[in-house]
Amino acid sequence: MERHLSGPQLARLVGISPEARPYYRVLAETVRTLILDGRLPIRVRMPAERHLAQALGVSRTTVTTAYDRLREQGYLDSRQGSGSWTALPGPGAQGTENPWVAPDGDGLLPLHSAAPAATGLLPDAIAAATEAYPRYGLGAGYDAVGLPPLREAIAARYGARGLATRPDQILVTLGAQHAIHLLMTLLAGQGDPVVVESPTYPHGLDAARMRGARLVPVGIPDEGWDLELMSCAMRQSAARLAYVIPDFQNPTGLLMADGDRAALVGAARRYDTTLVVDESWAELAIDEVPAISPLAAFDTDSRVISIGSASKLWWGGLRIGWIRGTAALIRRLAVLRSSVDIAAPLFEQLVVTRLFERIEETKAERRRTLGASRSALVEVLRAELPEWRFTVPRGGGSLWVRLDAPVATPFADAAAAQGVRLAPGPWFGVDGTLERYLRLPFTMPPRPLADAARRLAMARALGSSLGVHGARAAPLTPTL
Repeated sequence: MERHLSGPQLARLVGISPEARPYYRVLAETVRTLILDGRLPIRVRMPAERHLAQALGVSRTTVTTAYDRLREQGYLDSRQGSGSWTALPGPGAQGTENPWVAPDGDGLLPLHSAAPAATGLLPDAIAAATEAYPRYGLGAGYDAVGLPPLREAIAARYGARGLATRPDQILVTLGAQHAIHLLMTLLAGQGDPVVVESPTYPHGLDAARMRGARLVPVGIPDEGWDLELMSCAMRQSAARLAYVIPDFQNPTGLLMADGDRAALVGAARRYDTTLVVDESWAELAIDEVPAISPLAAFDTDSRVISIGSASKLWWGGLRIGWIRGTAALIRRLAVLRSSVDIAAPLFEQLVVTRLFERIEETKAERRRTLGASRSALVEVLRAELPEWRFTVPRGGGSLWVRLDAPVATPFADAAAAQGVRLAPGPWFGVDGTLERYLRLPFTMPPRPLADAARRLAMARALGSSLGVHGARAAPLTPTL
């Protein structure tokens, strides 16, 4: 038996304010969200355009335009003279005319992702790697610890940052997330306490949870880390492992000072805690900042393990990361990883090796591009949403925005209706906390980023009709 919706039924489902502008776009995006959320099943016959227009109190042209948009995006399947049915787009469907849409084809601007586009130096590095690639064809093509020239380049970079490092202290991984999983697998067990920052990188939490570890969150105040709280958490939980992000922390953008780094390592030494340090954003200062040493530079008894990544500096598509630890730890990790994936792809390792040769050029490029995008996002938020609170970070890739009510998740739903996918605060916390926060990355180019921010303002303006209340606050003075 065919299922169908009447005009009044769909009008109640979408619940759009008459003041929504442009109405056809809001209508199309709300219907799409209902389909993606499962609230509007697939293969349900939609009401005739004139019936829905009457129920909504708008012109038939408005509904026709919305239906046309849904057909173009693959969310309606229509046959002339027979009507329209809800559908899901095929793998090749185009969700939007904007090239910065999410890759799953849902047409939403991906403001949930803090991944920048590839560096402009990537084509040259690919060309150089292509030329070198055939020389490796006589060997097996994989090495569990990584390509020697790349390990040398990574070790040399640590040396340039003030931390003497040998190549045998480096393991090349499939990105930082892979590195975190390897370390959690090796060092954390069922029921083991693991100290984590709150908020923090969601996949770091996931990796600990997958091992059955017990998360011990420590809140990060707006002004930075509270080292007394961190120390107390290590002592009281007897945690043997802690995961921290001291460099342009994800998602807050905070940068830990040298004095706090020394204090953190000292506390870890006192309470016999190993520190897993995520440095994925360490090279991405936008403003001038004081010279900061790697956290491992304060280590005297091999309890600091560092993680790095090519994703944020060069491009996430390369899927290359690394772990810096003792040579003995690297050997243990190599044995562990060989049972799972054997080695990182040779070609990508060659590309990253070449990119290390031009790292200062890349950093300068990122300062320009991320700086421009950060300015564009801040400008729109201050103009369109002047009551939201945030501190402008001096580097990294995102703003950590505070709302004055715990509405981040429903606001993310409202934003999806405006074509923007958000990362609400609970993604970055433990046990459903941080509902007062949103992470807003500035890794997209300025134009689509400004478009996304204006859509958030529209979602906020329509908040009362979409069930979002009180998501307003006052801006903080940006840090310099």
